[in-house]
Parts: sequence; structure tokens; C-alpha cells
Amino acid sequence: MFEVYIHVPFCLRRCGYCDFNTYTATDLGAGASRGNYANMVIREMALTKQWQLDHGIEEPPVSTVFFGGGTPTILAARDLVAMLDAIRKIWSIAPDAEITTEANPDTVNEYYINELAAGGFTRVSFGMQSAVPHVLKTLDRTHTPANVAAGVNAANKAGLRSSVDLIYGAPGESLDDWRTSVTTAIDLGVNHISAYALTVEPTTKMGRQIAAGTLPKPNDDDEAAKYEIADDLFAAAGLEWYEVSNWARPGYESQHNLGYWRNVDWAGLGPGAHSHYNAVTEADHPQSASLTAPAGGGCPADAGLGVVSVSHGLRSWDIAHPRLWGTAINENRVPWADSETITPEENLEELIMLGLRLHEGLDLDRINRAINDAGMSSTPQTLRTVSVDQLAPMISEGLITVSDNHRVVPTRRGRLLNDSVIEQFFDFVGV
Repeated sequence: MFEVYIHVPFCLRRCGYCDFNTYTATDLGAGASRGNYANMVIREMALTKQWQLDHGIEEPPVSTVFFGGGTPTILAARDLVAMLDAIRKIWSIAPDAEITTEANPDTVNEYYINELAAGGFTRVSFGMQSAVPHVLKTLDRTHTPANVAAGVNAANKAGLRSSVDLIYGAPGESLDDWRTSVTTAIDLGVNHISAYALTVEPTTKMGRQIAAGTLPKPNDDDEAAKYEIADDLFAAAGLEWYEVSNWARPGYESQHNLGYWRNVDWAGLGPGAHSHYNAVTEADHPQSASLTAPAGGGCPADAGLGVVSVSHGLRSWDIAHPRLWGTAINENRVPWADSETITPEENLEELIMLGLRLHEGLDLDRINRAINDAGMSSTPQTLRTVSVDQLAPMISEGLITVSDNHRVVPTRRGRLLNDSVIEQFFDFVGV
């Protein structure tokens, strides 16, 4: 599978809890402006495609596209459609592809949604966060629950699937406030809901308020209670958890996010966006041997021609600041800040971390193959494995279950203690 993620770094205002790579200015220089942004991303697509060709990467048609941010819907709908059309021309898009954009309820209306639907979008993810006015105010959100409902209704009429995102654990949010938000989201009739615990970074406005004592710090026990409330209410409404923070009716899971958790290939476009390739052919070319960006950021689009010598995984990330990102594109360089090889050991760690977040579970047989691919056997003649018997303590603690086909699935307690589950599994594996 091959996915495309497009980061739109513009916002109307910066929310107090937000630590994402976003900006409120309309023009950030070097062509990275709201009005010209689609053109810049399309140019990056062409550079990225050339880099893939130079490194022997031939991806299948794009299976999912996701526009995130920031606020993608701060751009004109025609700009989002133009970027989607460019993906179709440069890579091609599978007939049944999932095409999603995140949306701030304040920035869309029926006409905007209809234009997206006509342009090939299939799904909209609305940033609802809460249905309680004082919680929205604490989060610096300006929309109202009525705006969310209007957006969902417009998407329904246009034949698009809808999802809503919720955040729990905001300072001052009671358990009843959270129940109100969950039941309001369910009553919208959407088939997919994400619920994330509030993470407070010290560099944000909210982080500074908490440090100064003007806002209370989020409480782990409070967040655990709210997770259980959500899980119960979603299950009663027919929404099943399929990832630690995501619930859906069967068949309505976010295919794009499942791709991340299943470790597929994806190209990330836009300032700060990350890309991931499971197998990259490294050529005998001095500049491409490390597959890292030259000094100053950016990677020549024609680097890497030569005879294939090895294959490995690769992770890269775009230059974060839009002006420097735009400068690299204007100089016909893939706008990477840097990249790194994914070693077999790191790949094993990622398979564990991602698999233990999913309802489909962690494939123990796949993990055992990865252990040996990483050269972690005690001797060349001995295959090291993790057995079901070794996992008995975690099973008895009620953290995981193991299916007959050797899939390790976190229980609800295991979801609440996911970091601990992962650490214990690392210990079994020896990473």
C-alpha cells in the first residue's frame, strides 16, 4: 500500500494546547502563502516522485489521501481539489481510495462540502473537541456544537463519510461534561469517532498557564475514568474500538490511519511532514549513500542514480518552517530537513509499538520473524522466539489476550496502560 499525507500549516488562530507546526500568518515567504500553497505542494509532489524513481521505488496507486494541519479547510476547496488532482496525475489513485480532509467547523459550509465531494473527496474529519462551551473556551476553540452538526449534515447530504475528533482531560472538564460531549458526538450519527487524551506541552500557552498555576494540570486518573466512559458509551452505540483512541462501526475505520499503524509506505508533503518507506534501494552514489539531506536542507531531486547495492527502510521529514521549505522547492530540491535509515531493530520496535495499539492485534509470528531478521538470535543456529507461555504474566494481569492465530490484543486495561504493555513486550523481545 502507498498513502499520501498533505500538511496544511495555516490556522485562523493558534489554540492554547496546540503544539503542531502551524502558523496564523497568510504569507510566510518563498511562495508559502495561503493563496499559493497548493501550487507549492504540487511542485513538491513532482520532486518526490522523481526521487522515488531515482531510488527504484515504484509504488502502487495511492490507497488513501489525508489532508491534515493546521486547518486544511482554511484553503479554498478548489485548492484541495487541485492537490488531489495532481496526486491522481503523478501517482494515480486507486478506484476505492479513501480521501479525507480534516475540517474546522468554522471554515466549511454546504457549498464548500459539495465542492469537495465533486472533486473526489470521500470523507471529512471534523475537529469537534467538546460539546461543552466552557471546555471549548479553555481549549481556545471558537466553533459551536451547532457548527459541527451543520458540517456533518452537509457531508451526509453530499454523500461523504464523517468523523469527529474529541479531546478529554481539559482543565475544568467534569465527568458529566465529558459524558455530554460523548453523547452529543454519538447523537450526530457519525460512524467514526476519535477521542484523544489532552497532552500539554510546556511551550504552549496552556502549558505556561499550568506552570503558572492558573490552570490545573490534567490528572491521569481523571483521564482514565473518561476513557472508560467513552469506551462504554461508544460500545453501547455500536462503535467498536479498532485502535486505542479510535472507534468506528465495522467497515468505517480510517484506512489512512490504519496504514500508519500497519507500517505501510507513505509520502508526507508540506512543512514538517514525515515520509516512510519500507524498502529503499541505496545506490553507489556518494550523495545518496546516506540518503540524508545536504547542508542547508533539501535533497536534490536527481540524486541517487546508480547500481543498487542494499535495501533498507527510510524515514524522512520535511523542513518545518514554510519559508525554508518553499525555498528548497524553488531550488528544485526535495524539501527534506533530514532522513534516517530504519534499522531492523528499529523496525521491530515499531512493529511492536504499533501492533499493540490495534484491535486486530500484534502478529506474534511476524514479530518472531522480525526478531530473527534483526539478528537477535542467541546463536546463528538458534531461532529466538517469543512464545505464548512467556506472555502468561501479562495475560494473568489482564493486560492482553492472545488469539488462536497468535495475535496479541490489548484488553481495556492494557489500552489504559499501553506504554507499560509495550515496555514489558520489549523486555520479552530484548530490545
